[in-house]
Amino acid sequence: MKKNNLRHISLIVLGLLFTHAALYAQELSRTQPDLQTTEFFDPTQKKTETPYRFSTDWRIEAGYVQWDERNKDTTLVYQHGLRVGATVDFNLPYRFSIQTGALATLTYGLNQQHWASLTAESAQVERMNHHIVQLQLTIPVRAYYNIKLWKKLNMFFYAGPQLQIGLTNYDVIDNQTSELCTQYIQSLGQLTTSHDRYITKDLYRVNIQFGLGGGFEWDRYRVQAGYDFGLNNLYKTPTLPTQRLNEWGWMVAFGYRL
Repeated sequence: MKKNNLRHISLIVLGLLFTHAALYAQELSRTQPDLQTTEFFDPTQKKTETPYRFSTDWRIEAGYVQWDERNKDTTLVYQHGLRVGATVDFNLPYRFSIQTGALATLTYGLNQQHWASLTAESAQVERMNHHIVQLQLTIPVRAYYNIKLWKKLNMFFYAGPQLQIGLTNYDVIDNQTSELCTQYIQSLGQLTTSHDRYITKDLYRVNIQFGLGGGFEWDRYRVQAGYDFGLNNLYKTPTLPTQRLNEWGWMVAFGYRL
C-alpha cells in the first residue's frame, strides 16, 4: 500500500516538473529574438546602407558685393552694392550638392579721371567724374561640400563658376573739364556725356567668373562669403589693343532655406 502511494506521488511530482518545464520553455521562446525575423548581429552579414534619395533645397538670399574693375594691375572703379535672389541646391551623396539660381546684382561706383589742363599752367588739373550704375543678372553654378559640426550646425565650402549678364551699365558723367580739354578727350574716342556702356559698345554684357568660398549653416539659416575672379576681357572697343578690363570682387550673403 505504501509503495503504491509513493508511486502515485512520484508520478504527480514528475508531471508537475514536466508541466513547469514546458511552460518555462514556452515563455523563454517569447522573450528570445527570432534570428530569422529580427535584426541580430551576424559578422558574416553585410550591413546595407540607406539608399540615396534625390532632394532639393530652395533658398532666398541677400547680401553685399564689391566689384573691382581692373585694368591689368590697376583698379579703375570700386563698385559697392546689393545682391538679392533665389537659389536651389541639388543634394548629392557624400555631402555634396550643386547650387544654381538667379540673383539681381545692383552696384554703384565712382571713377574720377584727371586731365592736364590745356588752358592753364601745366600743374593745373581738370576733372571728369564717372558715376557708374550697374545692374546684372547673376547665375551661379557652384559645387558645395558640407561638414557636420554639431547637431544642426554645418560648415561648407564651395567652388565653381558664375555667369554675370549685364542688363545696364550706365555712366553718369559730370564733366568739369574746359571746352578745349573736352575736345581733346573726344579726339581720343572717349565720350564726355552720360551713356550706357553696353549700348555704346564699350563693354561686353557677359562676364564669366570663377569663385571660391565657404560659410556656416544653422538649421535653415546660412551665412557665406567668397571671392570671384573675372576670366574674360570686358572691353569691346578698347582704345588700345593691349587694354584689358576684368571684373573681380567679393561678397557676403545671408540665406534662408524655405
